[in-house]
Parts: sequence; C-alpha cells; structure tokens
Amino acid sequence: MKALCWQGKNNVQVETVDDPKVLNPRDAIVRITRTAICGSDLHIYDGYIPTMEPGDILGHEFMGEVVEVGSEVKRLKVGDRVVVPFTIACGNCYYCKNQLWSLCDNSNPNAWIAEKMYGYSPSGLFGYSHMLGGYAGGQAQYARVPFAEVGPIKVPDGLSDEQVLFLSDIFPTGYMGAENCDIKSGDVIAIWGCGAVGQFAIRSAFMLGAEKVIAIDRFLERLNLARKANADVLNYNEVDDVVEELKWMTGGRGPDACIDAVGMEAHAHSVPALYDRAKQAMMLSFDRPLVLRQAIQACRKGGVVSIPGVYGGFLDKIPFGAAMNKGLTLRMGQTHMMKYMQPLLERVQKAEIDPSFVITHRLSLEEAPQAYETFRDKEQQCIKVVLDPWKEAKAA
Repeated sequence: MKALCWQGKNNVQVETVDDPKVLNPRDAIVRITRTAICGSDLHIYDGYIPTMEPGDILGHEFMGEVVEVGSEVKRLKVGDRVVVPFTIACGNCYYCKNQLWSLCDNSNPNAWIAEKMYGYSPSGLFGYSHMLGGYAGGQAQYARVPFAEVGPIKVPDGLSDEQVLFLSDIFPTGYMGAENCDIKSGDVIAIWGCGAVGQFAIRSAFMLGAEKVIAIDRFLERLNLARKANADVLNYNEVDDVVEELKWMTGGRGPDACIDAVGMEAHAHSVPALYDRAKQAMMLSFDRPLVLRQAIQACRKGGVVSIPGVYGGFLDKIPFGAAMNKGLTLRMGQTHMMKYMQPLLERVQKAEIDPSFVITHRLSLEEAPQAYETFRDKEQQCIKVVLDPWKEAKAA
C-alpha cells in the first residue's frame, strides 16, 4: 500500500509499504477513504516530537471501510463505514471506565518511554511517535485499528465522509476545549488560534451557551471564518498588547474563560516570542508557550484556562503566580474521544453543524509532502487539508 512516511525534520515521503495485518483478535483493518493533516502533525514535521523513526507512517485523523476483523470483534463487520478516533483505548482499565479515555493504561505498549518523561503514560495515539505507542498512522491506504470494539464509530447512511471525518479528532477536541470552560449563559470566551481546532472551539462555545466569543489570530482567512460563526475577532498583529486589548473588550474584567488552541509553536513578533523561538531552536526548551502566558494573564479572576493545544515538555516563564493568586482553574489534556464522538455525530445528523466548512484543500495522498509545506507556511489560505488515499495525483 501507499503511505506517507516520516524521514526526518521537514521531510515526509509517500512510499510503498507492507499492508497492515490483524495482529490481535481485537484488531480491525480499515481501508481508508479520507484522512487529514492536523496542526499537531506539524509538530512532528518541524522536528519537535521525540522518538520518531524514519519510515514511521504519519496521520491520526482518518476514516474508512472495515475490510477485516479479528475473532473477538463483534460490534463491527466487514463493509461498515467507520470514523477512527486518534486516541486508542482498551475500554476495560480504570481510566476507560471513568470516561478518561485518552489516559488509558493499556493501549501504549511503550508506556515506559512516556513514563520517563511524564511520570505516567497517556494512551497510545495513531501516528504520533514511539513514545506514544509506535502505531502506524492513517495517512495511508489501510490502517490496523487495535481495540476495534472500543474506538471506531459507525457512520450512518446519508452522511458524506467530509461531514464525519473530523469526529476523528478536531471537532471533539474543539468541543472538549469549550466544555472545559464550564460555560454559563452570558459568558465571554477568548480563543487563541483560529485554525481548525479553534474554529470548532468557537462554534462549540456558542453551542454551550457563550454570549460572546473573541477569536484571536493574525491570518485574515482564519479571522474571516471566525466572523462567519459570529465571533468578534482580534488580529494580534494590529494591537500593542493582547492582554490589555482583551481587558478593554470585556469592560476591564477579562474573559470568563480562555482557550489556548495553539500549543507548542505559538507565533508572535514580540521580544518574548523571539526568546522562545531561540530557546526552542537551541533545544533548550521544548515549547513556545507565549499564548499560554497571555491566556493566564488575560483571564478574569476565578476564571478557567482551557488548553486543547498540544504541549510536549517543559515550559519556560509561565506566570504561575498569576494563576494561583487569581484563583484560576486550568483544564487540559488529549481529548477523551469516545465520550464525545456519538453526541457530536448526532449534532451532525440534526444539521446543527456541517464540519466540512473548515476544509480548504482536497488533495491526493501523493500530494501530501507539498501539502505539509503549504499548511505549515499558511500558503494558499490553507486552513485544513483532506487527503484521498485512492485519488490520482494531478499531473504537473
């Protein structure tokens, strides 16, 4: 089969590799009909995620048709259309039984690596380093799906791939980011980052009762898409101080909750941002936490800072004194996918939202290497790339 393989920093290639096989009676094999490039894939592409090895298959947002099942898989059958969540969960451990699916104790066969870094291991993830399981990802024509009784959700008739694909990650991730804000009627929510997760966080915040959402970014195409959801927009390149601007926009009180939908590669042109980039380039720091600093500073007293953006390691110069003395609640984590997929699928079925609104580029798998560069560099007004693994590449 064809698959997109990581070969090193800023180097991904489409290669012919062995088809996946059922290795465990709880496995399923899925013929992938649509897959996508996620913003967190760029952290791998840019070389900031450790324990990647040349030849690793990338991708964690995918769906398709079941073509084979293990002997213990009863819930799925050959021919079912399914969306596969990016987190892998066993369904039987303490964390799975308590709806903390992304903290599964049993789905990371390389838990010992993650334990060295984090103390305890989160769940395994598709296509996201050997520290998180070494599982082959979904930017390919086929994928092996472990614990297939637990993760994949069946797609009802009448819904297209593009309407449901993002149930694999970014729609539930944006929704959980908003839900973590404990939104009450009349609340004002500030969201840093108007990429795909940020766009779903905006719409989810309104679904959950927010009165006002302030969307913060610098790319006009992203800000315009946020406006279409009735968000107020703030271009951080056009203000001297984002925190002071948010105070002004909220009558001096600050947002009731702040969502960091950016994560470890935040951009800005300030002195602190240049400091972060220099430290990260010299491998003296894992992450660039400029947005997290701003969110903590901007949030009103007693408010919530929600962090769906991905961070990998140790953060520098976090204003933790502000968080403590203002009585902030910080909520974060990889998305507990199995908690959200069915309820959000029902919202799609009811036409409350069509997640395909976020797609800007529809390409073949063969075009993925260039698509990674286009997506990273924000060229061609690129917000979200969807790949068809079976589509022929356009002739040059």
